[in-house]
Amino acid sequence: MSWLDSLGMAAFRQMDPELAHSLSLKALNAGLTRLPGTITSPRLRTQVAGLDLPNPVGLAAGLDKNAVALAPLARVGFGFLEVGATTPRPQPGNPKPRLFRLKEDQAAINRFGFNNEGMEAMAAQLANRPADAVIGLNLGANKDSADRSADFARVLGRCGPMLDFATVNVSSPNTENLRDLQGKAALEALLRGVLDVRDGLERRIPVFLKIAPDLTDAEIADIAEVAGNVGVNGIIATNTTLSRDGLHSRHASEAGGLSGQPLFDRSTAVLARLAAETGGRIPLIGVGGVGSGAQAYAKIRAGASAVQVYTALVYGGIALVEQIVRDLDSLLERDGFASVSEAVGTA
Repeated sequence: MSWLDSLGMAAFRQMDPELAHSLSLKALNAGLTRLPGTITSPRLRTQVAGLDLPNPVGLAAGLDKNAVALAPLARVGFGFLEVGATTPRPQPGNPKPRLFRLKEDQAAINRFGFNNEGMEAMAAQLANRPADAVIGLNLGANKDSADRSADFARVLGRCGPMLDFATVNVSSPNTENLRDLQGKAALEALLRGVLDVRDGLERRIPVFLKIAPDLTDAEIADIAEVAGNVGVNGIIATNTTLSRDGLHSRHASEAGGLSGQPLFDRSTAVLARLAAETGGRIPLIGVGGVGSGAQAYAKIRAGASAVQVYTALVYGGIALVEQIVRDLDSLLERDGFASVSEAVGTA
C-alpha cells in the first residue's frame, strides 16, 4: 500500500462509515489509488459454472450497490465482481445509522435493508459495463412487495442481458422475513421462477443462490437438495450472521448482519457441510471473513471453487486484493497444485 493509500485509509476510518463507503467509491472513480489491473497465472485461472475467471477472488455484493464504480473495480485485481443487491423499485433502506465498524474484531455490522436505486438505474449502469470483466448482480426484493418471489425474477428479466451471472439473495437478515424464503417449498418455487426467466434470456447465464450462515445441518441439506433439483449453477456460502459470539467492540449489540473476521469459522463450516451435501455436483463460492491469501486458500480447500471479499477491505484497503491473490498463488505453488480446481475440497 502506498503512503497516499495509507493516508486515505486513515482519513476514511475517522469518518462516519457510510460516508466513508460512498467517498471510497468516488476516490476509485477519480483515480486516486493505484490499480494493478488483471492478476492471473496458470495456477489462478479457473472456471466456475462456465465462467472463465483470471483468478478465483471476487468482490462480494454490497460494496458497489448501484454499479457506480465498475470500471475501476475491474482493474483492482479481482477475478470477478458482484454488484447490488438490486430491487425492482428504488428504496431508501433502513434508517441511519445502519453501518458500524467493529475495529477490535476486524468486523462490521450493517442493517442497510437493500437500499438501492432500483433495477432501471442498475440497467443503465450495466449498459456501460467493462466488456472484459466478469460481472454479476445480486437480486433482491422490495420490502413492501406483495410478491417478493416475483421481484427476483423481475430484476433478472430487466438486467440479465447485461450480466455474466446473477445471484438470488434470500439470506440478508435486514429485510423482515426474507430468510423465510430459504424454506424448502418457498425456495424451490422462487428459484424455478428465476430460472424460467433466465432460460428466456438470449444468453443463458449461470444463476447462484446465496445462503445464510445461521442454518442447521438439516436446513443445509434441504437447500442442497432444492438447488440440485431445480438446477441452480452454484451456491454462495455465506451471507452475514446474526450471531454475536466472541465480539469485543462497543457496537457488538447493534442489530443487523455481522461480517468480517468473526464470520470466518462459521461460514467455512457451513461451506464444508454444503460441500459434503452436494458432493462436488454444484460449484460453491466461499465468502465470510476472507482477509488473506491463507483464508482464501482455506475456503478453497473446504470446497469452494472461488471466494469473495468485502469487509476486509474496510481495514486493509483496496490494495489488499492484490496481496490476497498473489499469496493464494504462492500457496497453491507451495503445495504442488497446478490449478485452483486441483485444490478444491482437499482439506
